[in-house]
Amino acid sequence: MTDSKPFQVCTRCVYDSTIPAISFDAAGVCNYCYLHDQMDEEYPTGEAGWKKLLDLAEKIKASGKGKKYDCVIGVSGGCDSSYLLYLAKVKLGLRPLAVHFDNTWNSRIAVENIQKVLKKLDIDLETYVMDNDEFNDLARSFFKASVPEIDALTDIALITTLYDVADKHGVKYILDGHSFRTEGITPLGWFYFDGKYVESVHKRFGTKPMKHYPNLWLSKWMKWLFKGIKRARPLYYIEYNKENVKNFLQEEFGWEWYGGHHMENRYTIFGDNFVLARKFGRDLRYTEFAALVRSGQMMRAAALDELKTPVPYDDAVTVEVKKRLGLSDVEFDAIMALPKRSFKDFETYHATFRLMRPIFWLMYKADLVPKSFYLKYTKSST
Repeated sequence: MTDSKPFQVCTRCVYDSTIPAISFDAAGVCNYCYLHDQMDEEYPTGEAGWKKLLDLAEKIKASGKGKKYDCVIGVSGGCDSSYLLYLAKVKLGLRPLAVHFDNTWNSRIAVENIQKVLKKLDIDLETYVMDNDEFNDLARSFFKASVPEIDALTDIALITTLYDVADKHGVKYILDGHSFRTEGITPLGWFYFDGKYVESVHKRFGTKPMKHYPNLWLSKWMKWLFKGIKRARPLYYIEYNKENVKNFLQEEFGWEWYGGHHMENRYTIFGDNFVLARKFGRDLRYTEFAALVRSGQMMRAAALDELKTPVPYDDAVTVEVKKRLGLSDVEFDAIMALPKRSFKDFETYHATFRLMRPIFWLMYKADLVPKSFYLKYTKSST
């Protein structure tokens, strides 16, 4: 936002003029609301959505004929991935393999949730457990880099692990537990991550060799894409009410709520609710609440009121981070006080992604990459 522009809040959701790449129409409605509406039309719910979902399920079953599994699903113990397992196996009759990337920072509740759901649904699990010292070195590197994407490590590693497991088992579909109607559309420019970015940050600030971390190199990713491994988001096609789903999971599986969006992992809590909120002034509740307001699952006034309160955070997480990353109080505070950097200060694949924009458009249309990737990563600026 420039000084010449007055502060403005969207009249429909809760996004305001501090959000990157935002614009407002004459009625004060932001462009992110219009993007939501476009996606709402592209991914219908109700009877039309269920038909599309059944068609997708038939394609998945056909692709997995004669194999033990016909899709893989990443699990975290969270609400979305837990419900996706149920939807896939019980409602759609699929044969999913659950996949978990363990960055060694899981909460007890997350681990127990995974076990409870998988046991009752009788779904197999493959877990990649990260080398603890190596992950902590990578985590320390991103913290020292003074960039907002300190939790990108987990996102990149999970995506790589999912593709790797799918390829190993000859599975052609990866199912993502994402719903833009409840999780929202992350503002363009808030986050960026790719495999070269991870390597660049680690090369500058890391102290241990990167031997076990499943990084997503472009060459490896393109190989998987050309093999036809698709990514689908089934929750886009159903009436997905977050509170109703949480209640269902609790009753059906004894599943437990962990306190907030993506708060099933303690390293993620540190990244989202401490570093982002206190150093970069980014409150991820805006993304979630805006989505819930747009989809009619939260009152706008209630969302705006809650956003006036501090981001919830347990200071015990900071104590754990300092201990595990080997940082004294003085070192920790000094890193927090460093000037802010962005992905533009490091080597990334961004320029390559921009050049490949037409290719990624075709891949998005073929369900090989999510629309969100195409929109955010192939534009001329982020």
